[in-house]
Amino acid sequence: MTGGTAGAAPGPEAGHDGHHGAGPGRPAAFFDLDKTIIARSSTLAFSKPFQAGGLISRRAVLRSAYAQLVYHVAGADHDRMEKMRQFLSALTTGWEVQTVRDIVAETLHHVVDPLVYDEAVSLIEEHHAAGRDVVIVSASGSEVVEPIGVMLGADAVVATRMQVAEGRYTGEIDYYAYGENKAAALRDLAALHGYDLAASFAYSDSVTDLGMLEAVGHPAAVNPDRELRREAESRGWPVLRFTRPVALRRRVRLPPRGPSAAAATAVVVLVAVAAYLAGRRRRQVAA
Repeated sequence: MTGGTAGAAPGPEAGHDGHHGAGPGRPAAFFDLDKTIIARSSTLAFSKPFQAGGLISRRAVLRSAYAQLVYHVAGADHDRMEKMRQFLSALTTGWEVQTVRDIVAETLHHVVDPLVYDEAVSLIEEHHAAGRDVVIVSASGSEVVEPIGVMLGADAVVATRMQVAEGRYTGEIDYYAYGENKAAALRDLAALHGYDLAASFAYSDSVTDLGMLEAVGHPAAVNPDRELRREAESRGWPVLRFTRPVALRRRVRLPPRGPSAAAATAVVVLVAVAAYLAGRRRRQVAA
């Protein structure tokens, strides 16, 4: 979601499918999103655009602001994540999926661009320069995480998927990219793309991602909560401090605000990963 830098060993050249070369045993870099790549909760950051789009009330915006404050100060342990999941599930029930996607697409640059950590962008660039795929693994919803992944140039995204019926959210969750599910997603992606997890990297701020960090050979704690800092120090993992949110457009060439061929290709890759993970889950349940 390791050392302080991505390393210098060059990897295979990029392939046409959006992933770097398909040789077996190649490392990847897995990043948590909230407070690891960006300075706030990606989902709650859109509360004002959602209000402007008529999806939520001013009271809900205030609740979101309070949740942001708690998340920023205290971190996201299991109880807080569960309360946030329940709050967001109830809040989004009945929303039109296309409306959410349209609002995110129209406001993405304005909302997320100033929140991205400069240090995270540098780390992503270093991993790509070394030939490693970069994968964002986030408990936030796919409608928010996937466009952010495209904006950051990620090769794949694993994100929570809400249940949809007749074009609207039901309030239920089809796949929750949280806790042990993140570690399982890394193993599934390793099987799908030939990643060598023992040689791979992972970054996160929360002890709830401990399983994801344990799944790779080079984990690092980024802006860690108290529990993760304690785990990292006891295990000798690097502890990184990201402190410089930067306007992303000053660092990289952002994709255009409308759809493009590159963005469309990236979304196809993200959807393919999501479909693969969902299929794996169904087969495991059936077995």
